[in-house]
Amino acid sequence: TKASSSASTDGGRMNAITAPHGSETLDDSVQHLSFRVRQARYALPIELVREIIEYGNVTAVPMMPTFIHGVINLRGNVVPVLDLAARFGFELTEPGKRTCIVIIELELDGNGQAQRIGLVVDAVDAVLDIDPRDVEQAPPFGTGIRTDFIAGMARDERGFTIILDVRRVLSLDDIRQLSLAQQAV
Repeated sequence: TKASSSASTDGGRMNAITAPHGSETLDDSVQHLSFRVRQARYALPIELVREIIEYGNVTAVPMMPTFIHGVINLRGNVVPVLDLAARFGFELTEPGKRTCIVIIELELDGNGQAQRIGLVVDAVDAVLDIDPRDVEQAPPFGTGIRTDFIAGMARDERGFTIILDVRRVLSLDDIRQLSLAQQAV
């Protein structure tokens, strides 16, 4: 894996990171956004990422699981915000200077409609080109999170980056809760 670019801030707002057309290189590597949650390195396929924003103005929604921080208003759209650390079983994230919300877009319930979801992360690191040949299966233990949340482990000179299976992290029960959070506002 190698870092090809990194996130930057502009007036307190993080610029969106977008993959250029034809982002897969000749060596079949796939671009992933890497970030940190509780000092561990994680990544998501860049194709899911719509933008990265500074943490702030999250409206709490009562009666939600602890890993759902609430919702934000993103250019007139209500976007539920999920705390990855809490989802992984850690304590809720205490927002700091580098805390971000990664806005992803997924089709979650099979109806063909994309859902935007914000993921709270401790810091965004870079866009990595990950060669599928460098990705290994998750071990049955020792990663600190549920193994069904892991699509693979990418090895590089700094160690491992955990590639998340976002659809598993956002299970069907979670989707129902996120939907309720949007409707409650």
